[in-house]
Amino acid sequence: MTYDPYNPKQPGDPYGQQPGQPYGQPMHGQQPMYGYGYPPPPPKQQTNAILALVLSCVGFVTCGVTAIVGVIFGHIAMGKIRRGEEDGRGLALAGLIVGYVVIAGWVLYLAIVIIAIIAAANQGIR
Repeated sequence: MTYDPYNPKQPGDPYGQQPGQPYGQPMHGQQPMYGYGYPPPPPKQQTNAILALVLSCVGFVTCGVTAIVGVIFGHIAMGKIRRGEEDGRGLALAGLIVGYVVIAGWVLYLAIVIIAIIAAANQGIR
């Protein structure tokens, strides 16, 4: 016996379409077939982790003010991630690292500026 791919009703074909069921839909009065279990859970939020990274990056422009808020959001996000309430550990960690680097950079910059002002003021006194 040869298989004809264009004939949907082959004799002895166990996988063929049953008569009276177009497109695999259940006939009237039959229960529909269910899928493969429960739908996947909705993705967890990453809001705090995203805010941590964005605010830390904006800290380059805002003299480190938003970087401080970004570090705070990063620690909040890490706490929620540890408790399983949120995803985005990589974003939160990046926000913390960038935030601390920006804060350290601005503190170093301000220290150099203050030392330069003090040195310039002392040179005028001598």
